[in-house]
Amino acid sequence: MTAKPLDDPFYYLNNFMQVIDWLEHRYADVLADEEQRFITDFKGLPRESRALLVRLIMRKGIHFRAGKLHYPEIGDIAAAASPLLALAWVDQQMPLAVETLFEVLLKAEILQCLGTAIDQPKGKKSDWLPALSEQFPEARTFRQWCPTLDDQLFSLTIMGLCDRLRLMFFGNLFQDWSEFVLADLGIFTYEKVDFCADSRGLRSREDVDACMFLHHCQQLFEAGEALGDVIGQVNGLTLSNPWLQRRREKLLFQIAQHCERIADFASALTLYRQCRYPGARLRLIRVLERCGEFELALALATQAEQAPESAAEQQVLLRMLPRLRRKLGGPPMKRASPRQMLRLDLQLPRTDLALSVEHYVQAHLTQDEAPVHYVENTLINSLFGLLCWPAIFAPLPGAFFHPFQRGPVDLLNEDFHERRADLFQACLAELDDGRYRQTIRERFIEKWGVQSPFVFWGALNEALLEQALDCLPAEHLKHWFNRLLLDIKANRAGMPDLIQFWPQQKTYRMIEVKGPGDRLQDNQLRWLEFCHEHGMPIAVCYVQWAEQAA
Repeated sequence: MTAKPLDDPFYYLNNFMQVIDWLEHRYADVLADEEQRFITDFKGLPRESRALLVRLIMRKGIHFRAGKLHYPEIGDIAAAASPLLALAWVDQQMPLAVETLFEVLLKAEILQCLGTAIDQPKGKKSDWLPALSEQFPEARTFRQWCPTLDDQLFSLTIMGLCDRLRLMFFGNLFQDWSEFVLADLGIFTYEKVDFCADSRGLRSREDVDACMFLHHCQQLFEAGEALGDVIGQVNGLTLSNPWLQRRREKLLFQIAQHCERIADFASALTLYRQCRYPGARLRLIRVLERCGEFELALALATQAEQAPESAAEQQVLLRMLPRLRRKLGGPPMKRASPRQMLRLDLQLPRTDLALSVEHYVQAHLTQDEAPVHYVENTLINSLFGLLCWPAIFAPLPGAFFHPFQRGPVDLLNEDFHERRADLFQACLAELDDGRYRQTIRERFIEKWGVQSPFVFWGALNEALLEQALDCLPAEHLKHWFNRLLLDIKANRAGMPDLIQFWPQQKTYRMIEVKGPGDRLQDNQLRWLEFCHEHGMPIAVCYVQWAEQAA
């Protein structure tokens, strides 16, 4: 019987060693001297010392009470820590502010160490901190703070270095070492992609430093630091990596949105003008309008109308242009009337407040010969993801950096489809000759549970899949899939809530559900219009609760 990864008590050390080996193999030319020295020294440590360091790295924070570290496979913590102290990767003399001390001491221990300075010892621990912060402004070592406490404090000094290694491996700092454990447990399974030589998000040492700097700027922004300083630092960064440039554009867009929210319109206008992130142009027009700059807003909106960056932008412009022209004294423009939708009006008794309105409609409409499924965005996306799996997970340069990716890094980039046009064309060609049914069935079994940016495994089952393949025409699937590829970010949401199948007739109907007071959102309106344009059966169901109507 094959041993499971977690059967080895040092599984976490094995995982960390996998990262080290990966970085040495793929990032040797990018590693700084300090990082290369760390890897060499780490490999030379006793196994127990390596294991202790990895345990600390994977825990939250950088300060750890020795008395609270209990790992049977490591044994004597003091002995394991000794080589780490000698390398200065762990420090027992790090000065601590009283605020940090509060994070590592229990209430009784604070009283034991600082009781004479506390006026009301029966108060809450948090109540003591303001007064103690004034009394003890200077930092001290743990032993100086707690001379009577029979314990030691280990403080990690290399967390910044380990964060850089984590960044190089994952290509981001929001994934952490738990990814290995989740994969080992089988909670997450990832597609195995053949990594080519160019499969690196960070191509140079400059990229690593720039990515860390952008992360630092993001933290400063989220912490409420002076916006001018943060913006200056972000703009002062020189980047040659398109992936990092997009990250910077996204951060500038977020800062601009914040400026807009706090009515700092001057800063918002400056940022939106220089920002190339999708949606920045539309926000710029909105802010110009809010500032009364109607002529500038109209000129930019008219220009955008000639070449809208997306269907979402085009939809909003159709509402904005008549309003801007009217504000400048132009003749009123009749707005195009929305297409008449097939409408269902239901009055239903509400017996369980915990159930959503969609579930009530599903239960009301479903029949043995015409089952109704609550699918929303899950079904069409999943069918697309299963059919186009080879194109989505193609090992293109710059798409996959490590073994724990749910999808390609460039998924939402404007050139995502263009870079894989031939691959997607080959996948969609199966819709023309009927091969798609067998391909989707086989891939449903073969890839079950593997992470994907499109496939919602929890919403799929064999019965739903078979009904969909029997009742959804290939022509309609092709229209949906092509629309997804036009703008993945915008078009993979907004799909109708319910789908009803008539397996005997091999037909279907999609149903968008609206409860009392709810209205259709922009992305839903776009999907409804698209379905009408291509002759797809769709209805909007408006629900009133029976007790409200009485």
